[in-house]
Amino acid sequence: MQPPTSLPHLADVATLERQYGARNYAPLPVVLTRGEGVYVWDDRGRKYLDMMSAYSAVSHGHSHPRLLSALIEQAQRLAIVSRAFHTESLGAFLKRACELTGMHIALPMNTGAEAVETALKAARKWSYLAKGIAAGQSEIIACEGNFHGRTMGAVSLSTEPQYRHGFGPFVPGIRTVPFGDAEALRRTINANTAAFIVEPMQGEAGIRIPPAGYLARCAEICREHRVLLIADEVQTGLGRTGKLLACQHENVVPDGLILGKALGGGLLPVSLFLARREVMSVFSPGDHGSTFGGNPLAAAVGLTALDTLFDENLIERSAELGAYLLQELRSIESPLIREVRGKGLWCGVDFDPSRVRAKEIALALLSTGILTKETHDTVIRFAPPLVVTREQLDWALARFREVLASAEAMWRINSGAFNDGPSASPRTPAGRSGTSSPASGFSEERTCASSAMDDLHDEATP
Repeated sequence: MQPPTSLPHLADVATLERQYGARNYAPLPVVLTRGEGVYVWDDRGRKYLDMMSAYSAVSHGHSHPRLLSALIEQAQRLAIVSRAFHTESLGAFLKRACELTGMHIALPMNTGAEAVETALKAARKWSYLAKGIAAGQSEIIACEGNFHGRTMGAVSLSTEPQYRHGFGPFVPGIRTVPFGDAEALRRTINANTAAFIVEPMQGEAGIRIPPAGYLARCAEICREHRVLLIADEVQTGLGRTGKLLACQHENVVPDGLILGKALGGGLLPVSLFLARREVMSVFSPGDHGSTFGGNPLAAAVGLTALDTLFDENLIERSAELGAYLLQELRSIESPLIREVRGKGLWCGVDFDPSRVRAKEIALALLSTGILTKETHDTVIRFAPPLVVTREQLDWALARFREVLASAEAMWRINSGAFNDGPSASPRTPAGRSGTSSPASGFSEERTCASSAMDDLHDEATP
């Protein structure tokens, strides 16, 4: 079914965004107009399977009926008022979140980055009031390759050059250690260390899963030195990895917990910083706040989002279907793939950048009806809404295999690697043939893409 002709098409949308929008994103050449479940449709009526879920924000699927009903019902009654007043929905939301996570107190915010900033402020003040660190000396440890957001405090934690370039000076008192190395954490902790903030599994770094026992060992080290363990589960939390929290894979209960993305049910930004009572008790009225944080609309949707995870067994689905997806991806033998990583419905395929560009894989998948995006130039994410079915995953896997076959053929032509068999994968040294170039020209193999996508490829994606 074709949409009304009054809808803007890709050329118009791209032109308007270039003229009036800051160039802080490089979207794929597609204009999305509606979504339902695991699918979205573009301005020409074409349907796509969403395999990215807005970085876990759409874990419940697009336009979930129960969440929409909660949103509409609350919006018709009371949507936004200041936290200067009590509202009937906030307390129930915070209670449910604390009970499910094992935390004592929750502080509501909007975006994940805001919740990260809240956690940093809580850790600093706790270190002065409770641990007795001298004024101005408190330190926080983060991991290399982390992604905690792009606000000033978050980029101060970052080791990614692009996130930091031109934005200094940064928040002082930050140290970083290699992700997955618990002993490096132990060596870095000193008398002024307030907290260790960590993603149990790193997302933007390319779906990096630490060695087994890593988080549990970090928790032990933090307890030994009276250092707060703060888990950033903005992406991994709420069922994405097959548990309510990724920390639960190692039975770790952190001192502080950051939730966001899926907490808003794919409808609006909702986040929380949750912590033990000792940590959160450092806040007094006026210390911290947010005009929109904890508003009635957000509280109603957040509570419904939490309940829906359990009522519809979405966490169990993530564990079961995620294991299947990971198994199928790992069964693919391709000289283009270096590694497949993941947990639950959160998988990353790491490509050899000397043989193919991950961006070209994402564009080719787009032409077949699959939406995803590369990260760090080498990894393609597969993280569909948790309502996805096995049949839908099988369809996506078939399309992925087709794209890989085309990409591999182009690489062989460009590199002259005609004698390499299927076992010539970067995951094993066999079959490597000196130096090879990426599959430039691979995008020309995308026969299903519309002319508008092809014409605006270079303009919409720098």
